[in-house]
Amino acid sequence: MSSQALPVIPLTYPLLLLPTARITIPVNNAAGELLLELVQEVDTPPVVAAVPVPSADASTLHDWGTAARIVRVVRPPRSLARDTHRPYLLTLQGLARVHLPEADSPRERIDGLAERVVEYPNAEGTPSAELAATFKAAAIKLLDRLARDAPNDSKRDFYVKLSNMVDEVTAQRAPWLADMLVSSLNAEYADKIDFLSAVRPDDRLKRATAIFVKQTSISEVSKKIAQSVDESLSKQQKEFFLRQQLAAIQRELRNLNRSALPLARPGTPDAVESKGPNAPVSELDDEEQAEADEMSVMRAKVEAMAKESEERKTAVREWRRLRRIPATSVEHGVIRNYLEWLTAVPWPASAREAQSNASLEALRDRSFLTKARAQLDADHYGLEKIKKRLIEYLAVVRLKELQAEKESQLTVLEGEKQAAQAQQEISGEAKAETQGRDESKSLIPIPKALPAPVSRPLRKKNVKGPILLFVGPPGTGKTSLGQSIARALDRPFQRISLGGVRDEGEIRGHRRTYVASGPGNIVQALRKAGRPDPVILLDEIDKISHGNFHGDPAAALLEVLDPEQNHSFHDHYINVPVDLSQVLFICTSNTLETIAAPLLDRCEIVHLSGYTYDEKMHIARRFLLPKQLQANGLTADHLSISDSALTHIATHYTREAGVRSLERAISAVVRHKAVEWAEYCDSVGADPNALLSDVATRQASGSPTDAGYRAAVEEHELEKILGIARWDEDEREREERCGLVYGLVVTGMGEGGVLPVETIMVPGSGKLKLTGSLGEVIKESGELALSWVKRHAYDLYITKTRAQDPLKNPDPVDVHLHLPSGAVKKDGPSAGIAMTCAFVSLLTGVCVPSNIAMTGEVTLRGRVGPVGGIKEKVLGAHRAQITKVILPWANRKDVEHDVPKEIRAEMQIVFVRTVEEVLEAAFGKGVVGWRRSDVLVESRL
Repeated sequence: MSSQALPVIPLTYPLLLLPTARITIPVNNAAGELLLELVQEVDTPPVVAAVPVPSADASTLHDWGTAARIVRVVRPPRSLARDTHRPYLLTLQGLARVHLPEADSPRERIDGLAERVVEYPNAEGTPSAELAATFKAAAIKLLDRLARDAPNDSKRDFYVKLSNMVDEVTAQRAPWLADMLVSSLNAEYADKIDFLSAVRPDDRLKRATAIFVKQTSISEVSKKIAQSVDESLSKQQKEFFLRQQLAAIQRELRNLNRSALPLARPGTPDAVESKGPNAPVSELDDEEQAEADEMSVMRAKVEAMAKESEERKTAVREWRRLRRIPATSVEHGVIRNYLEWLTAVPWPASAREAQSNASLEALRDRSFLTKARAQLDADHYGLEKIKKRLIEYLAVVRLKELQAEKESQLTVLEGEKQAAQAQQEISGEAKAETQGRDESKSLIPIPKALPAPVSRPLRKKNVKGPILLFVGPPGTGKTSLGQSIARALDRPFQRISLGGVRDEGEIRGHRRTYVASGPGNIVQALRKAGRPDPVILLDEIDKISHGNFHGDPAAALLEVLDPEQNHSFHDHYINVPVDLSQVLFICTSNTLETIAAPLLDRCEIVHLSGYTYDEKMHIARRFLLPKQLQANGLTADHLSISDSALTHIATHYTREAGVRSLERAISAVVRHKAVEWAEYCDSVGADPNALLSDVATRQASGSPTDAGYRAAVEEHELEKILGIARWDEDEREREERCGLVYGLVVTGMGEGGVLPVETIMVPGSGKLKLTGSLGEVIKESGELALSWVKRHAYDLYITKTRAQDPLKNPDPVDVHLHLPSGAVKKDGPSAGIAMTCAFVSLLTGVCVPSNIAMTGEVTLRGRVGPVGGIKEKVLGAHRAQITKVILPWANRKDVEHDVPKEIRAEMQIVFVRTVEEVLEAAFGKGVVGWRRSDVLVESRL
């Protein structure tokens, strides 16, 4: 035990300072001046002894105090410095317990401040694990109770942080935490001053535990008293309100009976008699009753909201305003409309139990993923990569939900186990204390039983819904994929069309200050869904309007589509944070070019390319034809389309990546047969059902049917039904000519195709002319390809020296490059190698075979760069009966992942790195000469 002389500052009753705590007290002017001098004399903050006065009428100091560091001394303002009633303010930080021996007599060190010798007791040691566990259980019990009863959010957060700190503290740090908790709680002065004299860690934890148990009991009793008082008051208020209502109703009925006068002479049919007490209720009475019923329903919705939630507080506040405002006021309608919206939104805190029950029932099923795969396969054919990604998400949702359920069960079991263990520890300790000494003389009152600690409920860790962005041409199934996901998850589905949205208020809502204001489309979709975890499809996100005087809707979507922010989405009308973290957002787009970069960064892009013709045939058989038969009142017995006819429709009457035009063409065929069937039934005059069974029987037996109706549709009948085909076999009618090369392109509809690159030489001055409605990028590709050919004209045996220009020697000529279909705009970096081969063919006179097509970009160094749309281009080449395709080496992974195996088996695909490899693959090995005149000589210097 060490000692030290310290200035003593008395703390008047009921002030008390514990170690780890901070206190600010007023001191008189004389003491304040002396403290300022004391602070200025030393470099480090001085230490004083803060000793409490035991009671209000005591004239001596307590035996125990706290060594405290002077944090700050505040002098009164200069204008008030002469006012002796204005005290100094002294801030102290508690450090350690000190003992004041009675034998030491105080002596005056400086005027007004007594200096005494204080002793620092030895407080070493670590409390036992059992005592530390009991201390933590009692502390968590009290802090959870205080957090639930906190008057505001700041207090609640403070107690929750303390509770988390207690839960993580070790046995060695428990005494320090006991000092901090006792000083921060509103405990009695006698308990605190008794706790101040506890030096040993075990004693300190025992006394702190007793204080926590006592405070918990006081809090529970206070809450029961407050609830009983509230119930009594609410009962009296309800009774008073009902009595007032009853009196008003009776008064109005008397007035109506008194004011009812006959409108005609008695006895006539038009006479109106006075209403008696048993007369039927009028329409006005019905409206009043309906109004009362609606108000009671709204009140019930407000009361059903989660306790202590932000939305409930707002609803209660608006409800009180609504009751004070007359029904004839305009503000009454505004507040009522707002309350209807506020109570209609499915708040997660209010709907969590029902939501969890509805979701877990489907997720507990062991065949959940099998059913999800079957659902996706039943709704969509192909799209294997997209289905794989969706199954991954569904698997993660299932695992997370089941894990959260298991954790909640373990938390309940752990709380029960902890309560039983704490009960046993307290009982054993009480028994030991009773055997050692009389329990009535014990320093710390040990309770008979410690209430079970309240298990703090774990917040459910919901799976953050990914922001999936489906990008692809129209008709490829982007919207229907969202509906399939919703059915697989057993969640409600809502679709929001963003095409042409130009007002930010349509996303965030309009403020209540505007006339006819309302919430945005997001909150409206939540209300329609009725659950906080729906699947919301944001359709056509690439067609949303950008910044204008109405705001920027695309910028408003940034908070909606950010998983780190949408847990507190702010709608201007609701004005309460809306949790969107459980919503699965799916966006659709035809292109990525018009989407803002920050919005695109928040989405996971999933590309949907066009369907192959084999996939289109399956889709037509499984989905489109049955759908159109049902829509037009026919069955499968009325109509059958042959495979050759379906293929002819897909290749000659539609040219698209999706299947919408194919569905329209099939619908036209079905309607044509519906007209034929109706006319045939009318001409025969028989029952259509009986006639249909007769036709089906004849077809099944192979016997010829009547000439009036034939159910089968063949290929040669399509021109009569659909008219002349829109696309002929022009892409298959190719010719082999010098300067003509076939490239691969992707049209604006997402369909791949073959595009000829034509070049000719005309008399001129060595210039290049480009036509065909070309964009800037593709024009640069043509100039770059010609520059490469000029650079290597000598190597290709086009010129005799390297200095000659092939367009000026022997005669000056111009080169004209043209891409057919001049009305269609063309652009993109994918025609470089095709233009290069066309120039080489034109200048050398060697032709490229017509069964070869190519795509790829070229650099000045002769490198071949990767391009996009590989699947569409290869499928277009296969449709045009191209047998050999030249692609960049960097696109080989796209061919492996995207191009079907049956297509790769029927075509020869050559991957190239340089232009030399392109020329060899296009013209054949050794067909185009290459002069190898450069010799590398290694220097030996």
